[in-house]
Amino acid sequence: MEIGIDSFASAMYGTNALSSVDAMEQLLERIVHADRAGLDVFGIGEHHRKEFLDSATAVILAAAASRTSRIRLTSAVTVLSAADPVRVFQQFATLDLISKGRAEMVVGRGSSVEAYPLFGFKLDDYDALFSEKLDLLLQIRENEFVTWSGKFRASIPNLPVYPRPLQNKMPIWLGVGGTPESFVRAGSLGLPLMVAIIGGNTSRFRPLVDLYREAGARAGFSSEQLKVGLHSPGYVAETNVKAIGEYYPGYAELWTKLGRERGWPPVTRTQFDHLVGPQGVLLVGGPEQVAEKLLHHSEALGGIDRFTFQMDNAGLTHEQLMRSIELIGQRVIPQINNIG
Repeated sequence: MEIGIDSFASAMYGTNALSSVDAMEQLLERIVHADRAGLDVFGIGEHHRKEFLDSATAVILAAAASRTSRIRLTSAVTVLSAADPVRVFQQFATLDLISKGRAEMVVGRGSSVEAYPLFGFKLDDYDALFSEKLDLLLQIRENEFVTWSGKFRASIPNLPVYPRPLQNKMPIWLGVGGTPESFVRAGSLGLPLMVAIIGGNTSRFRPLVDLYREAGARAGFSSEQLKVGLHSPGYVAETNVKAIGEYYPGYAELWTKLGRERGWPPVTRTQFDHLVGPQGVLLVGGPEQVAEKLLHHSEALGGIDRFTFQMDNAGLTHEQLMRSIELIGQRVIPQINNIG
């Protein structure tokens, strides 16, 4: 199982906001630290909001590529519906050249929808935009010269798209939430699946992952081609008590704020305690507990190939995040490899 980190490049740590310059430098330091600590992948999301600095994902990843040597670098996710697939491919192909073959992308429709009006798209076209643009992106990956036509973008009459990446087939994962049709689409296309689970019990997604595998098998793809990744909030400290004590205040503040925006009730400690329990989605605790719970999640979903922690949105300091990355590399990954 590959283990990594996803970040939204937040400039907010608790009640104290960093300058954008300092926040970006610290983020790059964490990516370098993850590379040296033996983590497999680091992902940067895409938002167009004041509290995040990740609107130009490929630029951040390119900066990280120049400072790292082995860790894979990916989006998490690219909001493809509101982007031009030609430009997206060119950016990540360039990243692949800079990183010497370490670039990937996770593409999706986006759970935050601010990109749609910003770039002149209608939310009514939410799924149609993604379906069409995903088709174009995959055609570009397969063909140097592209002939294509659609509804939302100008046609391409047998034109080349450059540069080409170093990797013969640069990995493109499909990022999904809880929509069954999205799982089926990923399987039908034979694309690796990245499931974002941010609340409740991980096991409730097993029927959806089964839909993905069944659709992939019907389309003729092998089980080895149908990779499953899991993205969830998490944090590792030296002990369970320390991890929970450091993580809960910022987590409760963030999700209560999001709840006011989206109509959810405030976070309670009882809810949080369930989420860090054996069935809950949060991977928060000491290294041994986190490793055991991660293996349990993998078993609940029929096996996962990649897990990425989302940990820099709960008011934690740069120093705490650096230490967590170190613990993941030194103690979580070896335990998973030994047990798994």
